[in-house]
Amino acid sequence: MIRTIFVWSSIVIATLVLGVLTLLSYPLDRKGRVGHYCARFWGRIALLANRVKVKVEGLENIKGKGPFIFMSNHQGSYDIFVLLGHLPFQFKWLVKKELFSIPFFGWAMSAAGYISIDRQGTREATVESMNKAAQKIREGMSVVIFPEGSRSPDGSIQLFKKGGFILAMKSKVPIIPISLAGSREIMSKDRLTASSGEIRIKIGDPIETEPYSVKDRPVLMEKVSETISKNFELISKG
Repeated sequence: MIRTIFVWSSIVIATLVLGVLTLLSYPLDRKGRVGHYCARFWGRIALLANRVKVKVEGLENIKGKGPFIFMSNHQGSYDIFVLLGHLPFQFKWLVKKELFSIPFFGWAMSAAGYISIDRQGTREATVESMNKAAQKIREGMSVVIFPEGSRSPDGSIQLFKKGGFILAMKSKVPIIPISLAGSREIMSKDRLTASSGEIRIKIGDPIETEPYSVKDRPVLMEKVSETISKNFELISKG
């Protein structure tokens, strides 16, 4: 209990301080670079406060500076912290539109340049938000997507949703498959208590989207799913 109180206190304080810095930087940094550095520091603080070790392999598979669409399985709450803290690229998150209405937290996400996706609106609104996101990616913005949509309830990799793959094909940029293991044991979907441990990350070879058309979406989804699942099994044994 003491560990959990300390961890959440550290996260809350870091959120307030770094959120203010992100908001203050916005007038001079409309691309959100300062916001991303604040977010990286935020992730590192959460990991350090909970004494979480991180092992990353496969960074050498990523050639160039992007833009990329990073796709990762989603095991637990610490996935966000570990990707922010240990993925050495400038990137944005795709965030549900309703989260931007949260006072302060939503404002900081907006200032950091995170991309709003309208999942609850009309089909036209969803398509419009996806088109805007694809345009930002083509202009040079990398993004991170959890294709499962939410954290796994049992540790297995869930079926992937099609939205991220439609975005990838619209953007025509490579998908970087990322496998995460260990974060569910630290803080799973159904609890707020924190445990220390190790999170392992394995980055696979980029998967080009240029050869795929809309009708080939299931093939692309299967290829990404197989890569993430295979690497997940490897690092789960480690």
